[in-house]
Amino acid sequence: MGVKSRTRAEKRKETKKNTAFASLQNVPTSPRKMRTVADLVRGKRVELALHILKTNPKHPAIRLHKLLLSAISNWQSKHEGQRIEESDLFVKEIQVDGGRILKRIQPSPQGRAHRIRKRSNHVTIIVESMNKPEVMPEAEKDEVKPEVKAPRAKKSTEGTPKAAKKAAPKKTAPKPPKAIKEVKKAPKPKAAAAPKKGTNLKSNNKKG
Repeated sequence: MGVKSRTRAEKRKETKKNTAFASLQNVPTSPRKMRTVADLVRGKRVELALHILKTNPKHPAIRLHKLLLSAISNWQSKHEGQRIEESDLFVKEIQVDGGRILKRIQPSPQGRAHRIRKRSNHVTIIVESMNKPEVMPEAEKDEVKPEVKAPRAKKSTEGTPKAAKKAAPKKTAPKPPKAIKEVKKAPKPKAAAAPKKGTNLKSNNKKG
């Protein structure tokens, strides 16, 4: 047996010691028929679940009613000193798994044979209380205040040559005066052109 499988088996044993359950194996009904009744009880309180199973007319309800009573008695044996009325028990889990199948033959006409499968199932019910004992909280740890770091003082750099260079004012060369722009003279108006000969003017029409 390996180390991993051994540790898993030990964990299963520890969980089984604390959980109250009851199981029934090889119930002579099909798993599908048993699940229809098991779905009515899953997550319900114990008092209501017992009432549902007692009044249900289906056949698997009788077996589940007895199985639930045995699960309640197992819880009471593991939790001595606690009353069932104050604990508020409820059906935490209910599982229906397939069991063995009995194979039978039914004769049919013309020498044939039909297969008959007589199914069975395994049922497990886990019961738990709603009023679990409260776990006391751990002592609060002392709060560690973060240290406040003082601001660093700036180093004086008055005596250093770099500081002297920064402190000395920069000498700026005087800018040359701007050249005075010459005022452009306005262009002279052009003289009127002399009249050409042969034009229709009064002076030309006159005869000498």
